[in-house]
Amino acid sequence: MPTVTVILRGGDAVPIAAAVGASVMETIRNAGIDEVVALCGGSCSCATCHVFVEAGGETLAPMEGDEADMLECSLHRQPNSRLSCQLAVTDDSDGLVVRIAPEE
Repeated sequence: MPTVTVILRGGDAVPIAAAVGASVMETIRNAGIDEVVALCGGSCSCATCHVFVEAGGETLAPMEGDEADMLECSLHRQPNSRLSCQLAVTDDSDGLVVRIAPEE
């Protein structure tokens, strides 16, 4: 089972055992971390699960149009911004590090 590390807004790093096939958003929420609101439930129609990929981004599928469109509205978009609902956990995700973006 891969380990995904989530850096909370306060700076604490939380390693989480992630189930292959789940999204990073589901992984974060299942770990009891409430800093990812995920209002749309993972349907890529909001940006409340915005994260910054700090390490391991090369293992992720590329961003597609809908995700890019949602991030266009974010005040905090950076080159490493992604929506955690669009990031599938795979065996290659071990070592992935994401930082939860500031709340909009």
